[in-house]
This record gives sequence, structure tokens and C-alpha cells, in this order.
Amino acid sequence: MSDYDKLLDRAIDQLPQKVFETTRFNVPKAYSVIQGNRTMIQNFREIADAFNRDPQHLLKFLLRELGTAGNLEGSRAIMQGKFTHYLINERIQEYVDRFIMCHECNRPDTKIIREDRIFLLKCEACGAKAPLKTL
Repeated sequence: MSDYDKLLDRAIDQLPQKVFETTRFNVPKAYSVIQGNRTMIQNFREIADAFNRDPQHLLKFLLRELGTAGNLEGSRAIMQGKFTHYLINERIQEYVDRFIMCHECNRPDTKIIREDRIFLLKCEACGAKAPLKTL
């Protein structure tokens, strides 16, 4: 075995285990309820946990995209206005495309990191970094 093969094996051993998993990433669907003039996403915290993201970041994105006000209350998000399941899930899919999936290898194994004043999407699978637009 050459030195190159040994180094390659060592590098592969040091990769996180989830890089080798081939299970498909499923975007959880939002369960929303309209009460009066407010829309509540019942499983909001579960969605944020599945994405491995701060719930406030996801909420800020949704509120800006939907052009409304809202807040977190326990495990659910409450937004002013009436929004359909379809519209909410469409905006969540946009969030996944912009802030979850790696722009190089198209895997969901990413983190949002900050270097100086710039937020980057860093992929744990391929190591790529891509700048993010701020919210």
C-alpha cells in the first residue's frame, strides 16, 4: 500500500459518519391552523430541529417572506394573517434551498458559520463554503 493510499484511508476515517449515510432528506411539512386572523404552525420547533437550525432564524425568514409579524410560543409559531398550508410549505422549501442544502454537493449536512462579518453555509460533507444573504 502506497503512502497516498494510507493518507486517503486516514482522511476517509476522519470524515463524519453521516457523510456516508444515503438516507434521503425529507423536508417536514408544516401543520398550520387558522384561528381568527392568526395562523399557527403547530410543529414549528420540530421543523427547525429537523433542519438543525435556530428556530428564530427560520421564523425571521418566514415572517419576511410572508410580509407579516409573528412570534414563537413554545413549540409553535404564531403569525398575524391567514396563510394556507401550501403557501407556508412553499416558503419552507425556499428556506431549505437557500439555507440548508449545499450548493456544491446538494446534501443537507450544512451549518451556518460566521467569518468576520459574513455568514457562510459550510458543508460538512464536501467542505464547500458559500456566502449567504443576510435576513
